[in-house]
Amino acid sequence: MKKNTLLLTALAGVCATGIVLSESTVAQVAPPPPAADIVAVASGNSDFATLVAALSAADLVAVLQGNGPFTVFAPNNAAFAKLPPGTLNDLLKPENKKQLAAILKNHVASGKIMAAGIKDGPVKMLGGGKVEVAKENGRVGFGGAKVIQADVPASNGVIHVIDTVVMPD
Repeated sequence: MKKNTLLLTALAGVCATGIVLSESTVAQVAPPPPAADIVAVASGNSDFATLVAALSAADLVAVLQGNGPFTVFAPNNAAFAKLPPGTLNDLLKPENKKQLAAILKNHVASGKIMAAGIKDGPVKMLGGGKVEVAKENGRVGFGGAKVIQADVPASNGVIHVIDTVVMPD
C-alpha cells in the first residue's frame, strides 16, 4: 500500500509539474507583433536617417503612416549624399517644404508593388507625376535609380531601397 501511495504521489507530482510547465510554456508563446508601418521601418534603419528627416521636414510622416498600401522607392543616405552640395540643406529649410514634399512624393506610389510584379513602363506617383520603371537582367530600375534592395515589408506597403534621389519632371 505504501508503494502504491508513493507511486501515486510521485505520478501526481510529475503530472502537476507537467501541467505547470505546459501552462508556463503556453503563457510564453505570444502572437507576433504587427509589422511596422513604412515610417517605423525606415526609422528603425540608420541608412534611412536622411529620408526620415526629410519626411518630417515635408510633413509627410502621417501620410506614410496611413493605411496605404504604398510602394516607396526609398533613397538611402548615400543617395541623398549624391545631390549637389548644399541641395539637401536648402530642401530641408521650412520655406522649401513644398518642393521637398514634391520630390518625396515622386518616390511613393499607391498600392503595394512587389519587385516580381513590376512591369516596364510609367508608374503614377503620389505627387501626380509618373516615373519610368524597368526590369533589366532581373534588376529593377526606377527613373534612372537602381533598386539595391527590394521588397522590404511594412504593414502598410513595401519599400524598395534605391541608390539615387529621383527628381520630378
